Amino acid sequence: MSQPRTPEHPVDALFFQRWSPRAFTGEAIDEATLLTLFEAARWAPSAYNSQPWRFIYARKGSDSWPRFLELLSEYNRSWARSASALAILLSKTTFVPPGKTEPQPASSHAFDAGAAWLSLALQASLSGWHAHAIGGYDRDKARSILGIPGGYQLEAAIAIGRQADKSALPEALRSREIPNSRRPLGELIAEGRFTFSE
Repeated sequence: MSQPRTPEHPVDALFFQRWSPRAFTGEAIDEATLLTLFEAARWAPSAYNSQPWRFIYARKGSDSWPRFLELLSEYNRSWARSASALAILLSKTTFVPPGKTEPQPASSHAFDAGAAWLSLALQASLSGWHAHAIGGYDRDKARSILGIPGGYQLEAAIAIGRQADKSALPEALRSREIPNSRRPLGELIAEGRFTFSE
């Protein structure tokens, strides 16, 4: 597949070649490979090194797999059923600061979990796999089915797999199975003050 993405400034190709396909082969992912992706996430930066991210996962074919698929919207289930693994990314909403004994709100928990997600996604790309973050899933059901207590925010579901040809997708999704572009950099940065139109 040709890569339509072109950076405006010199960056490593890893950043613009990473994308989130929906077409997966369904092949098994071995535990060592999956743990390598989570290991990359483990090294993400976080405020006070509090590491608020948590991943709950299931590999395709495991006893847990049907429960994870059930959490996804029907649309996302239609393609994610061919992934090799599914994970739910959580963030712990409190932490105990250095020198303290009581937890306090962690204002950057979601931001830090996002850094962990990107680390996982980039490692997947480096390893010949792909990761696709999913917002369309039932968070209340996930909290109940997976036994997630209060104090943890559910951030995203993640499908991990090897990319397949787009013909593996339901027909309605095939035309969307290309890397998308990004807004021009000038729309995303401002020097000195807020100047954005939206």
